[in-house]
Amino acid sequence: MATIQWFPGHMAKALRQIREQMSLVDIVFELVDARIPYSSQNPEVARAAGDKPRLLILTKTDLADPQVTKEWIDYFSEHNQPVLALDSRKQNVSRIVTRKAQTILKEKLAQEESKGFKKRAIRAMCVGVPNVGKSTLLNHLVKKNVAATGNRPGVTTGQQWLRSSAELELLDTPGVLWPKFATQRQGLMLALTGAIKDSLYPKDDVALFALHYLRNQRLDELKKRYRLSEQDVAEDVSDADLLLTITAKMGFRDDYDRASERLIFDLRKGKFGTVSLESPADLAMEQTNE
Repeated sequence: MATIQWFPGHMAKALRQIREQMSLVDIVFELVDARIPYSSQNPEVARAAGDKPRLLILTKTDLADPQVTKEWIDYFSEHNQPVLALDSRKQNVSRIVTRKAQTILKEKLAQEESKGFKKRAIRAMCVGVPNVGKSTLLNHLVKKNVAATGNRPGVTTGQQWLRSSAELELLDTPGVLWPKFATQRQGLMLALTGAIKDSLYPKDDVALFALHYLRNQRLDELKKRYRLSEQDVAEDVSDADLLLTITAKMGFRDDYDRASERLIFDLRKGKFGTVSLESPADLAMEQTNE
């Protein structure tokens, strides 16, 4: 299995700019994918923020298992990490985010008021991995299309200041990863959810990872989607052999790369229902085994 990694020069530059601009903001909004809310956090952002407050905003909640998302909210709350799970398309998203930021910064804002400072807008830096839905959320926060959107990584290429309201100003930044993923599994999850450019990883490795998850968590949906029999998904059938069967069912003969791509995109689009690729229980198990 090939090692998955993506950290081009423009990301190194973007991280450097994030560090340089950090002193200009009151709070960091770090957007993470609700399907992988732990693994899509950028450790370089946490280091750059230092003691500055961070609000984790779980995006793409419509694609994640709602019960697992609730477990993650409880997990982060128990670890004193402010968190929101958002559907960016909701009309009241700007008010929800602004009120949450005001609550987190309540003490700082009160101190400024007691010193006679003029009331001002909260300044927030918006960061996240590529294709996490940052531009979509920003467009809803400012109520107009000011940030380019697209279902692929690397749409936002530079920083820009945006005004959500008289109470909130936002510094948009490009999607950034980090130099080295903690585990191969983390790289696979980031690739599967679209944070890594599709041309940069072996699609069959990622498809096999997805297939293993679907066999364990969404077997009925998998069978229905690709017209699979009980014999096709029997326990003694390997994931690799099942991928070949699915390739044939799709009419792609032995072009399993094409079938792998289709399976990856089907999962991203929610064709198997809501999926969460990691849970707090998984994290606890990994930490126990270390």
